[in-house]
Amino acid sequence: MFVLVVGGGKVGYYLAKELIENGHEVVLMEKDRARADQISDEIGSIVVAHDGCEGKYLGEAGCARADIVAAVTGDDEDNLVICQMAKHHFDVRRTIARVNNPKNEALFRHLGVDEIISPTRMILGSIEQDIPVPELLHLAALGEGELELIEAHLQEGSPAVGRAPKDLTIPEGCSLFAIIREGQAVPLRPETILREGDKVIAIGRTECEALLHEQLIGPTGDEAQPVGAG
Repeated sequence: MFVLVVGGGKVGYYLAKELIENGHEVVLMEKDRARADQISDEIGSIVVAHDGCEGKYLGEAGCARADIVAAVTGDDEDNLVICQMAKHHFDVRRTIARVNNPKNEALFRHLGVDEIISPTRMILGSIEQDIPVPELLHLAALGEGELELIEAHLQEGSPAVGRAPKDLTIPEGCSLFAIIREGQAVPLRPETILREGDKVIAIGRTECEALLHEQLIGPTGDEAQPVGAG
């Protein structure tokens, strides 16, 4: 397989190195001449010292015959431009983009980038899993960013504990489809009785989140306080 990697930072460098060690054909583009020379000295003459945002140089690097183009520069705009040119001008079958700002993910999907890697979102997800506050966790954006994959950890006091999905008021545009129970994935049926400790996996639109939170976690903020409290 031939992979064209654009961006010679640490991500691009180690990606290219691993691909080469796994027997793949690789070309790495890095516009900074000094950095390109350094990489070339370390892993061989696979480096093209030109800007991957320019179609002329993408072509010279072999983009037209690439199986995959991976745009992993530190600039989201550059990564989007590279993937757009690879897909629409060189008919590359699969494009992968690094996205540093999670707010840009929906745009990348809308414009046809095949796979998005968001270090920020992955780190955030790991942090959220260790937060002992009962909240909905956003696991991933789906489609063009209109839907979210959400996890609700049912704890003591959750209004869903002891009830079945058919007894809950699930907002329109949202679906509960699985639970994680004692480390095992369990299909979620209308009559399944939910237990404390269950992690309920749902897909829904952003606007469904408040009601979903109320049904699975409980009321938040001022909603949880009795009248006159404070």
